[in-house]
Amino acid sequence: MTDAAIATHPRIDPSLCGAPVTVAPGRAEVRLLATPVMAADDHGLCHGGFVFGAADYAAMLAVNDPNVVLGAATVKFLRPVRVGEAVLARATCPIEHGRKRMVAVEVVREAGGEVVFTGEFACFVLDKHVLAG
Repeated sequence: MTDAAIATHPRIDPSLCGAPVTVAPGRAEVRLLATPVMAADDHGLCHGGFVFGAADYAAMLAVNDPNVVLGAATVKFLRPVRVGEAVLARATCPIEHGRKRMVAVEVVREAGGEVVFTGEFACFVLDKHVLAG
């Protein structure tokens, strides 16, 4: 499953944000299956928030620090995801500036590899947990 121990977001529900497939220094892959509870309408459109959630989770795993948080994201939804489809969120962290990590994420259909979402996530590694006093 993973190449490295997961150090962040230990309580993520894989049925909502996807499950880690690969976690390695500076990169991660998360698989999300769009289930009926994710449907936005009667046509079976998966709400984009779930796709974003999988991409965000992949970004956090690519940084893989217990105190990583998302500061900003620039994203593009390129294609719809349907209930029943599986997607893979692939994250790479090519840029580090002090506490800041810029993570590139691409989400593709598991069947066929079509890109459905791209994003750049500005992540920050804090000295302590964001909710610590």
